[in-house]
Amino acid sequence: MQKQGLNGLDKKVVWITGASSGLGEALAKACAKQGAQVILTARRFEVLEQVRANLFQPERHISFAMDVTDEAQVQHTYAQVLEKFGRIDWLINNAGLSQRALISDTSMHTERAIMEIDYFSQVFLTKTVLPTLLKQQSGRVVFISSVAGLLGTQYRASYSAAKAAIHLWANSLRAEVAEQGVQVSVVFPGFVQTNVSFNALNGAGQAQGHQDEAIANGLSADDFAAQVLKALMHGKEYIVVAGAKEKLGVMLSRLSPKALYKVIRKSTVK
Repeated sequence: MQKQGLNGLDKKVVWITGASSGLGEALAKACAKQGAQVILTARRFEVLEQVRANLFQPERHISFAMDVTDEAQVQHTYAQVLEKFGRIDWLINNAGLSQRALISDTSMHTERAIMEIDYFSQVFLTKTVLPTLLKQQSGRVVFISSVAGLLGTQYRASYSAAKAAIHLWANSLRAEVAEQGVQVSVVFPGFVQTNVSFNALNGAGQAQGHQDEAIANGLSADDFAAQVLKALMHGKEYIVVAGAKEKLGVMLSRLSPKALYKVIRKSTVK
């Protein structure tokens, strides 16, 4: 694996989706501190500008309002990025949407909405950027998956499926571009203190609107970002950033799936 070293992001161009809050905002701060020029994208330009203003050397960075599920907006933003910077070194696919509903209560509209943002939008953006990375013969694509995409639990079936799908798509991409200078990493967060549970969809496709206890007691977003950045700068491809219980679950899923799901069936995970 290629190591980038402690100064590996100096003057590198890093594009982060879902950068207006939570994991995306924390990753933007961490990358900026390491000298990167950060491209922040999300739907709310004013909020992005607030994030940008709090980054190290804010004048080096740029915000673009973009809905990752709108392919025309994605292509327009991509053209603007190339016009501004001329290259892309890291693409961090972070934008996502969680779920808090039983399968029997989840409408097909909600199923598709989660898959659209957590899988298809990341596929489209990556396929849009990929020709530039291949032309450069350098770069890294990062996907923010989830421990839920490795395990699968109650109330998160669609979310788990989408996060698992992007993980396996990333594995295929890695195999296809490995000899062309492009690296691919997948990050699997456990419980991290963000607003993800506020925005998580119920079965009818409406935001849950309140915090989960597990999220409230999780890792800080800054701690998460620091661990992720360290792993990425050392060329890691499979990165689990989680608490002890989540890491134990990941290990158990490999050693004894049957034992894991006995535990999951008895757990309160909502």
